[in-house]
Amino acid sequence: MGGKERKYRHEQKYCCTKGQFAMIRNTINGLMQMDRHADANGCYCIRSLYFDDHKDSGWYENEDGVSPREKYRIRIYNSSTERINLELKRKERGKTHKSSCRLEEELCRTIMETGKIPYAGEKPALYQKFYTAGQVRMLQPKVIVEYDRIVYVYRDGNVRVTYDENISSSRDIRHFLDPKLERRPVMECGQGILEVKYDDFLPDFIYHALQFGRLRETAFSKYYYCRKFSL
Repeated sequence: MGGKERKYRHEQKYCCTKGQFAMIRNTINGLMQMDRHADANGCYCIRSLYFDDHKDSGWYENEDGVSPREKYRIRIYNSSTERINLELKRKERGKTHKSSCRLEEELCRTIMETGKIPYAGEKPALYQKFYTAGQVRMLQPKVIVEYDRIVYVYRDGNVRVTYDENISSSRDIRHFLDPKLERRPVMECGQGILEVKYDDFLPDFIYHALQFGRLRETAFSKYYYCRKFSL
């Protein structure tokens, strides 16, 4: 955004049981740091409201593996309205780029209640792009995705190892900002998704830690599965 060259990151996803992640966690504990925004167990809750056009192009692009592709979402943490982010995630040739900006609660509620993206004057470039996409592609809020995330970070290579569990969906768009939300699980109990994100290189000790569980790499998209199995 803003004329700067995009910085793409590697993003690898693996189907991972809670037991497999426990083995990995035992290895990386002490070598990686917990995310500073997480609780004492290194965990926080993420809730995202995803947008798609009237043809559900984003959903079908996920299914077909189209590259490049983009998804807009509004995200909150631990069911709090203190920090509301608008995000655009772009995937291209197996790498990802994410841009974000803050969103006021009042504006977020307007989008939730009307299903439309209003013009809002002096806003960051990302919101202006979001508004234009809403006008041209008729973007609408489609589904809520919620999950619990355990996060480890490592400075060299800008590495993040995350484990997402309790992945669930809801179509109750108007209640996106409510503390409690009726949801439906989209994975079996004890199953989760391990994600490894890094810039240019992955340190050897993290790579070897992942071999513990003989994990199977996947192209799992939370948006895709939560739309598929939404309420």
